[in-house]
Amino acid sequence: MKFTNKIPLLLQKMLKSAFLLTVFVIVGIILLLITKHITSPAIKQAHLKTMKIAFNQVLPAKKYDNIPFKDKKIITDMASFKTNLPITIYRARKNNKPVALIIETIAPDGYSGNIKIMIAIKMDNSISGVRVIQHKETPGLGDKIEINKNHWITKFNGLKLNNNLSQWKVKKDGGQFDQFTGATITPRAVVKAIKNTLIYVQKHQKELYD
Repeated sequence: MKFTNKIPLLLQKMLKSAFLLTVFVIVGIILLLITKHITSPAIKQAHLKTMKIAFNQVLPAKKYDNIPFKDKKIITDMASFKTNLPITIYRARKNNKPVALIIETIAPDGYSGNIKIMIAIKMDNSISGVRVIQHKETPGLGDKIEINKNHWITKFNGLKLNNNLSQWKVKKDGGQFDQFTGATITPRAVVKAIKNTLIYVQKHQKELYD
């Protein structure tokens, strides 16, 4: 008899705990949504500022007079870029004439995952500049792809494919680009991604500006 009297009390405690837990979860979700709503514009603005800085590092601002953020294409091409992630292509123009393509490309085979790269390719299919904008490579080794850690990334400035694809490798693989001591995978991935991007632009340049 005593056991059966305890059941309703136990149920009451369980229901009360469940109710409080539900309230906490709902309040937590509401707070997260409010925080996201408040911080989202600031995050977006910070991202745009970062992107603009990167834009002007790979292609001087004086070279174009349009707003590339408003003149872009987003493509997905696993065969060309070796990833199903979207590739964003911004069109830089001056006096309404094409100047360059600024491309957010991806090296999917970095040592620690995807490496996001920004590359500006001029109308003659030469590289104006390259910057790594996001990565998770090993500090002190793979992070030398960053311009503030090493000037390795500037070695691509002015280069073209010139139908000599065999040279678009790190020296360890028989190509022309230096690798880093103890970190060959990272530069190898970056070189391959840049080469793949150049090949794609060379094949599709006209339609990319349409």
